[in-house]
Amino acid sequence: MDMSMDTLRVFAVNFLEVASLVMALAIVAVLLAVVCMYIADVTQTKQTIRRNYPVIGRFRYFFEHIGEFFRQYFFALDREELPFNRAQRSWVYRAAKDIDSMVAFGSTNPLNHPGDIIFLNGLFPPLEDEIEPRSAITFGEGYARQSYATTSFFNISAMSFGALSAPAIQALSVGAKRAGIWLNTGEGALSPFHLKGGCDIIFQIGTAKYGVRDEQGGLSDEKLRQLAAHEQVRMFEIKLSQGAKPGKGGILPGAKVTDVIAATRGIPAGQDSLSPNRHPDVHCIDDLLDMIFRVREVTGKPVGIKAVIGQSAWVDELCLRIGERGLDYALDFFTIDSADGGTGAAPQSLIDFMGLPVRHSLPLVVGKLLEHGLRDRIRVIASGKMINPGGVAAALCLGADCVNSARGFMFALGCVQALQCNKNTCPTGITTHDEDLQKGLNPRDKSQRVAHYASNLMHEVETIAHSCGVAEPRLLDHTHAQVISEQGVPEPMTELVAKFTAVTV
Repeated sequence: MDMSMDTLRVFAVNFLEVASLVMALAIVAVLLAVVCMYIADVTQTKQTIRRNYPVIGRFRYFFEHIGEFFRQYFFALDREELPFNRAQRSWVYRAAKDIDSMVAFGSTNPLNHPGDIIFLNGLFPPLEDEIEPRSAITFGEGYARQSYATTSFFNISAMSFGALSAPAIQALSVGAKRAGIWLNTGEGALSPFHLKGGCDIIFQIGTAKYGVRDEQGGLSDEKLRQLAAHEQVRMFEIKLSQGAKPGKGGILPGAKVTDVIAATRGIPAGQDSLSPNRHPDVHCIDDLLDMIFRVREVTGKPVGIKAVIGQSAWVDELCLRIGERGLDYALDFFTIDSADGGTGAAPQSLIDFMGLPVRHSLPLVVGKLLEHGLRDRIRVIASGKMINPGGVAAALCLGADCVNSARGFMFALGCVQALQCNKNTCPTGITTHDEDLQKGLNPRDKSQRVAHYASNLMHEVETIAHSCGVAEPRLLDHTHAQVISEQGVPEPMTELVAKFTAVTV
């Protein structure tokens, strides 16, 4: 009996020793694995979340993957998330990574959602040898000394250096060059990071005249000439209002006015900088036309405006005054922003309730230009929440010559819709000046995603156009689509166009 107890005691001690050794080895193995994952995460440059949040950042991709299998239990449906749902974001991520965009088992898109667009396929789509290359569109031909031509119909919308980080702007610039698209500076002026990639640039003149202001804050002809001397600067855009906050200016806190930003914008470093809610020197339509004419004469390059459409009588007045003063005073392009826009941080009351959505404002403006005989003179650019091929193709059907996107390219850079844009805590380094967070965004890798996204989107819009029976996207018009009505019934887009071209406020 004593020997049996001793044997059991020895066995128990040996078992505990072995178990302790195994446990210790397991802990060491886990620690080594964590160390290896940490080193791998902080040294890789393709995934910003993993680089900024090593090891724990991996759980995002794990949960995103298993969510596909558990969605029926946890109701993680593709189209419930806002402002951009999972289906919209997933397409951009796949396009940016240049991976297969095919999906299985049918569409998750409800085919009776009011406002959605359905494209009408043709019986005889063009064969491969009947497909035409994208046609060029020219801005300012016959009116600007240096007109601008491009074959791209999808470009990067206005995002300022200051609102976006330096590596984000640099990645956009390099990616835009690779894709053959333009990059709009936003109202924060032209920084060295915009020029880094050698892409075509649209310089935006905001209400504070950043980058082109004199010591009193007025518009400087000399600085306009200096900017126009950059071959990359192809056009100038006078911003009247933007989708996120039409009718409201902004403030850049002094803490964010670094030496680089101050030099770029032409303001004192470390001091608050105010953007008025409109151009103080533009009081009427004639003042606006004078400003357009002046900037074109000084720079020799095409000049347009950007505005959100709300009250629309001013568009009629604009067209009438151009007719009276002559086409030399006309804008070369009209960027129609919309209530769908929202990259910039703004009061929720403006983001939610101010301005017309693009599917109303776009046909309204196009209709007025046609009515006044100005459609051939003035190019139309649409912007506002069009990040997928369907939205871009719909805008072309409604009369746009080109489409601009901001948030689509933010997703291409790696944005995860954390809604931290205004808090300097963006986890992907896109909208923050925190250098620790910016380190996760590698401009070389992200620029490739920017280029892939633009190229793949335009390719899929071409696919839609071909399915509709036309040889290239610029041939799309409102006869190629229908719009889901409030009753959930498809109605000809022609009726929508007719409805909103008749609106006058």
